[in-house]
Amino acid sequence: MELFHNPRCAKSRATLQLLEKQGFEPSIRKYLDDTPSKSELKAIIDKLQIAPKSLVRKGEKIYKEEYKGSELSDEAWIQAMVDHPKLIERPILIHGDKAAIGRPPEDVLKIL
Repeated sequence: MELFHNPRCAKSRATLQLLEKQGFEPSIRKYLDDTPSKSELKAIIDKLQIAPKSLVRKGEKIYKEEYKGSELSDEAWIQAMVDHPKLIERPILIHGDKAAIGRPPEDVLKIL
């Protein structure tokens, strides 16, 4: 079990706290410091069963300045997230062959 975590994000902290209350101790990946590769992101997107663009944080400054209104291919969205990890929605819990975005935090419990 791995949690893509940003300690500065309230939802990410709440998700981690919820998991710990449930008795889980996920490994923590601070994805802003340890950016996932293209293949890792593809695997996560497959587990989430979403389009790459759906994993992009649209409120981020970099999105608004460089990507808003863009029609990019799936590969290009994945590359954008590799180039700018702030664009990756958070938190993401990966558990086996499943993944969930903790928005709201309780959504991660669906895959446990």
